Amino acid sequence: MEELRREARPPRYTGQRRRRVEDRRLLTGRARHVGDLRVPGLAHVAVLRSSFAHARLVRVDASPALAAEGVLAAFTAADLRGKVGTFPEAGREEITPRLYERIDLEVKPLSMPVLADGVVHWVGQPIAAVVAEDRYAAEDALERIEVEYEPLPAVADAEAAVAPGAPVLHPELGDNVVVRFRVAAGDVERAFREAPHRLRRRFAMGRQAANAMEPRGVLAAWDEGRRELQVWLTNARPHLIRSFLSRMLGLPVEHVRVVAPDMGGSFGTGVFPEDVLVPFIAMVLGRPVRWLEDRRENLANTRHGRDQVHDVEVAFDDEGRILALRGSYLVDSGAYNPYAITVSYNAAAHFRGQYRIDHLALECRNVVTNKAPVTPVRGAGRPEALFVMDRLLDVVARELGLDPIEVRRRNLIPPDAMPHPMGIPYRDGVDVVYDRGDFPAQLEQALRLFDLEGFRAQQEAARREGRRLGVGVACYVEGSGYGPHEGAIVRIDPSGHVVVLTGAKPHGQGLETTLAQVCADQLGVRPEDVTVRAGDTALIPYGVGTFASRSAVTAGSAVGIAAARLRARVVRVAAELLEVDPEEVEVEDGRAYPRGAPERGVSFAEIAAATGPHPRTRLPEGLGFGLQEEYYFVPPTVTFSSGTHVVGVEVDEETGGVRLLRYVSVDDCGRMLNPTVVEGQVHGGIAHGIGNAILEEVVYDAEGQLLTGTYLDYLLPSPAEVPPIVVGHQEFPSELNPFGIKGVGEGGAVGPPAAIANAVVDALWPLRIEVDRVPLTPERLFRLIRAARERAGEEG
Repeated sequence: MEELRREARPPRYTGQRRRRVEDRRLLTGRARHVGDLRVPGLAHVAVLRSSFAHARLVRVDASPALAAEGVLAAFTAADLRGKVGTFPEAGREEITPRLYERIDLEVKPLSMPVLADGVVHWVGQPIAAVVAEDRYAAEDALERIEVEYEPLPAVADAEAAVAPGAPVLHPELGDNVVVRFRVAAGDVERAFREAPHRLRRRFAMGRQAANAMEPRGVLAAWDEGRRELQVWLTNARPHLIRSFLSRMLGLPVEHVRVVAPDMGGSFGTGVFPEDVLVPFIAMVLGRPVRWLEDRRENLANTRHGRDQVHDVEVAFDDEGRILALRGSYLVDSGAYNPYAITVSYNAAAHFRGQYRIDHLALECRNVVTNKAPVTPVRGAGRPEALFVMDRLLDVVARELGLDPIEVRRRNLIPPDAMPHPMGIPYRDGVDVVYDRGDFPAQLEQALRLFDLEGFRAQQEAARREGRRLGVGVACYVEGSGYGPHEGAIVRIDPSGHVVVLTGAKPHGQGLETTLAQVCADQLGVRPEDVTVRAGDTALIPYGVGTFASRSAVTAGSAVGIAAARLRARVVRVAAELLEVDPEEVEVEDGRAYPRGAPERGVSFAEIAAATGPHPRTRLPEGLGFGLQEEYYFVPPTVTFSSGTHVVGVEVDEETGGVRLLRYVSVDDCGRMLNPTVVEGQVHGGIAHGIGNAILEEVVYDAEGQLLTGTYLDYLLPSPAEVPPIVVGHQEFPSELNPFGIKGVGEGGAVGPPAAIANAVVDALWPLRIEVDRVPLTPERLFRLIRAARERAGEEG
C-alpha cells in the first residue's frame, strides 16, 4: 500500500465542495432510464404473481391468454425447463474458506427458480408471463391465465419457522434453518461468572422495503445472427447480471452485454427473476421486449430487508462498563436465502459498535418463511445490531440510575487503543480491526453541535408544561469498501479530453463528480475535463458494482492509481517530444512542459497524437501505443468508518406520535472526496433511517398475506417527518487504501432507529417505558404508553 501511496499526488480538487455534474441531467429530465429507451419492434412483458403465500400449483394454463388481442406469447415454468437454470448462489459461493475455518458455520444450498415450479413460496412470486404488443394488453391478458392452487400451511415469521412441528418449506433443507453460525471472542463464561450485574432483553426490528424512487425495469434484445444478447436494466451490478445470464442461459460471457442506464436509486442490491426471464423471452421471440415494475410489484418483491429478532444478555459492573455480551438471533430470510450470510454476519461483525467489549458470543440462524426473499438494504445488518447494542447501553444506564451518555463515555474505545482489533473475523475472513479514529471526541463533538445543555433546559421547561421531550444517542461503525476488487480505465482521447471507465455503477451517490475529482488530481487536469462512464459491461472487462458503501474506496482508489500511472506515461511521452529528461517535466491543466518554462509546453492532444500507431509516432522505448492505463484495486479488507447520532424528539402521549425536533450526525469517512456529496449521503441515509425507526414496515398476516402492498399502508418519511439535520465531520484517513478513503453511503441509515428509540424512552422516562421493537409506529407506542399507565395505576 505504501508503494501505491507514493504514486499518488497530493490533493488539489478532492476535498473541495463541488456541484454534482450529473444533477443537471437528472434534475432536468434529460436522464435516460430503462423506461425511456426506445427500440424498434419493442414488445411488452407482464408477470402473473402468486396470490398465495404457500401453495401447490396443481395447474397453470397460460393458453387462454394467447387468445387476447395483441398477445404474442405466454410463458410458464414448463417453458423454461431445460432452457433456463436456477439462480446461482453467489452469496454462498463468495464465502471464503478462511471464514469457514475461523467460525462454526453451516450454509445449506437453496437455489431459487425464475418462475415458480410446482410450489409457490410467497405472495408475489412470479408464476407466468405474457408478452404483448403493448403493456396494457399484456396486463389485461394476465387475467386469462388459469391457475389452480392447493393451499399449504404458511410460515409467516422467523419464530414460527423454528417452532416444533413447523411445516418444512423446502424439504431438501430438512428444517427451515438455512444458515447457522457461532462467533466468539474472549472468555464469555468467565466474564459472566465474575460480573456484578447482568440482564436479559429481547429486541426486534421489523421488515423494511428499500423503495428506490425508480422501480425496476428490464429491456432485452437478441441478435440471432451473431448470437448476442444485450440487456438494459435497473441494477447497480451489471457485471454480476452478465455472469448470471451467461450461466443460466448457457451463453458465453462475451456474447452478453449488460447496460445499466441512469437509475433512480437502489438502496441495496439483488438479482431478481425478471432480470433473467425478460432476456430469455427476447431470445425465444427474437425481438426486443421490456418489463417495467409497478409500485405494487415493487413493494411485494423488491429488496426487503431487516426482519430480525435478538435475545441478548449483558454483563456489566457498577459503573456501567460492559464486561461481556452474549446472545442468539433469528434472521427472517424470506422464501429463499440468496445472500447467504451477508446480512446476518454483518450484524455479528458490527454488533459491538464503538464500544470496548472484549468478551462476545453470538449464535445466529437464518430461517426461511413464506415472505419475499430478503436482500441487503442500506445498512444490511448494521441497523439491527446497533439498535440492540445502543438500546442495551441505555437499559444498563437506567438500571444503575446513571446518565446514558455518561455510560457511553465509559464504554467507548479510547483513541490510544486504535487501530483496535475486535477478536473476530470479518465476512471476508480477515480480522476485524477498526481503523484509526477518536470515538470519544466524536461523541463530544456531536453533543456540542446538538447543544445538549440547552436541550436539557428546554426539556425541563416542556415537562413543566406537560410536554414530553427526549434526547437519544447512537454510536456506530461501518465496514466499508468491501472487495473483491473494482477497476478503472483512464484514457486521454485524441482531443485531449480525459475519459474514466469504471465497473462501479452510480445511482445517486454523485460518483461521476467525485471520481472526476480524484482523476483530475492525479492527472493534472480540471474535473470538468474528465468524463466518467459506467454501468456497461462493454466498457471494462471486470466490475463488481455499487453497493455496501464500497465505490469511493474501491473505484476511487482504482481511478486514482490508473490516473497517476497515466500521468507517468504522459510525462515520458512529453519528455520525448520536448527533448528533456522526464524528471524535468511538469503536468498541469492538461499540458506538459519543462519545469520553469510553461510556454514551451505541449497539450494532451499533441501528446495523444504522438502515441498513435502511425509514422509520426514519438514513443519512448518500451512504451506501447495510446494514452491509457487500466488498474484494479483489490482491498486487503474493509475500512471502518464511524458516526455518532444525537436526536431530540417530542412525544404526544395521547396519540403515540413522535416528532423529531433536531438531528446531529458526526461522521468519520476518512478523507472526504467532496463534503457536499458526503453530506448528501448522510442526509439521505438519516431520512431512510427515520422511516425505519418510526414509520416503515412490511407487514404480513398469519397466512402470509401482504398487508402493506401500497403507499396507503406502507408509510415513507416526508419532509414533515425529517427535522433539520446538522452534519459534522472527523477525518481520520484509512491506511488500507492509497487515498485514505472510508465509505459513507450507508452510515446515515444505521443510527436513527437506535437513537430515536432512546430519545423516546428518555422523553417518557416517568412512565418507565422500554422500547424493544422498531418501527415505533404511533399505534405501537400508544399501546406501550397505555400499558405503562395501567401499570402505574395498579402500583398506585
